[in-house]
Amino acid sequence: MTVSTLKTTGHTEGVRRPGRWLALSVLVLAVLLVAVDATVLGLATPFLSEDLEPSGTQLLWIGDVYSFVIAGLLVSMGSLGDRIGRKKLLLIGATAFGAVSVLNAYATSPEMMIVARALLGVAGATLMPSTLALIRNLFHDPRERSLAIGVWGAMASAGAAVGPVVGGFLLEHFWWGSVFLINLPVMAVLVLVGIKLIPESKNPNPGPWDMPSVGLSLIGMIGIVYAIKELASHGPSLDAGAAALLGVAALTWFVRRQLTLPAPLLDMRLFRHRGFSGAVLADLLTILGLSGLVFFLSQFFQLVQGRQPLEAGLAELPAAVGAVTAGLIAGLVARRFSVRSVVAGGLAAVGLSLAVLTTLDQHTGYPLLGAALLVVGVGAGFAFTVTADVILSSVPKDQAGSASAVSETAYELGAALGIAVLGSIVTGVYRGFATPADVPSDVASAAHESLGGAVEASGALAPETATALVSAAQEAFVDGLRIAAGVGAAVLLATAVAAWFLLKGQRLEDGVEH
Repeated sequence: MTVSTLKTTGHTEGVRRPGRWLALSVLVLAVLLVAVDATVLGLATPFLSEDLEPSGTQLLWIGDVYSFVIAGLLVSMGSLGDRIGRKKLLLIGATAFGAVSVLNAYATSPEMMIVARALLGVAGATLMPSTLALIRNLFHDPRERSLAIGVWGAMASAGAAVGPVVGGFLLEHFWWGSVFLINLPVMAVLVLVGIKLIPESKNPNPGPWDMPSVGLSLIGMIGIVYAIKELASHGPSLDAGAAALLGVAALTWFVRRQLTLPAPLLDMRLFRHRGFSGAVLADLLTILGLSGLVFFLSQFFQLVQGRQPLEAGLAELPAAVGAVTAGLIAGLVARRFSVRSVVAGGLAAVGLSLAVLTTLDQHTGYPLLGAALLVVGVGAGFAFTVTADVILSSVPKDQAGSASAVSETAYELGAALGIAVLGSIVTGVYRGFATPADVPSDVASAAHESLGGAVEASGALAPETATALVSAAQEAFVDGLRIAAGVGAAVLLATAVAAWFLLKGQRLEDGVEH
């Protein structure tokens, strides 16, 4: 990458594209929606459970498969955007995202819902790397680009926290499918405005798109994540071992293939850079903490503390406020202090907030929960935005899509792992609770599937028995949430220490590209 050391004054007008901020506003619409769709189902889960009657495993897949598919395809789609044009891929993806949202809204069975969420993930995978890569090409002044990435990062982080608010409002007025139909008008605006405002960009010498690499990355990512989910839910098993082996083998083959191809889907040599690798690791685990917390607190607020959907969504708003605020000033703070202090500090903030939640019980007051969510949002906003800037600044513009895909893969894999790993811990602890003696076996079986299932199944029981069943289920859910928070806290705090060393000497750019 050619970076000039010229001062920004007097030399930037030629590299500042007119309408770039308006174009950015269109791009972040796509980011916001993809992020919202990752968590909006958290609040809809009780309603969806009642309507489609999924098993506990199906419910986890409905929550997970969207992020799994996105994580598996991002590298391939980022590379495809570099080849055919990032604007073209963005507009195709936006159109598909809108169309598949209708299929999600009108799903009539758990199986159909899982397939529809997977297809939505395919469409989402075309959107995320394209948006970040286009920012790389719209903003040549690194300070402006840091602010633009801050806006993008704020929307990505805030989307995860805004999802429950949007979902809460819609669920109080409409049926659960409405949380998907909101995608249609936003995607229509993106396509119509994007055609005129967003400039096309691609790698001028991309080489062929390697289909075997596409397959290997998809199989590898989904295999690994599935194995982690199965291991956390059910302990060691033949299925988990086989999936892990398949995933590791596919990813190993993928890496070896990339190192031999003249035009790889992903330049693996980037990972030799300590700062790049540290940024990717921090990226992944920041979002793991944020998404896992938001997903399960949605259920805690509704099914344990009895809040209405909109009230539960608003209760999680401090996370969005913190993420947006921190994201907008992250670049400035990182230049004033250092990249490693901001990223390590952000990770530590998320970890400490999760540690506070190990004291959670059914009657924990909102001030403590709200404060924890605010600190998680601030920490995630700082860490995620600065790491995205580091990743994107480490490569030439021609490879912006591939680098963006690495950042996005870390984001989506973190979201999937947050729900899968922390969720599986919650589910594993939850399923061990003892049901009252006079509860019929079929009701007890339904109650052990999920907390929503317990609340629903209790309706067929006598009032005293129903109260005892729901109380036991709520207590088990909170026990699981406490343990998951403790595990998440340990992982995030360890990552904060690792980031401090891995990001030593890493700086954000100050010069202007020309």
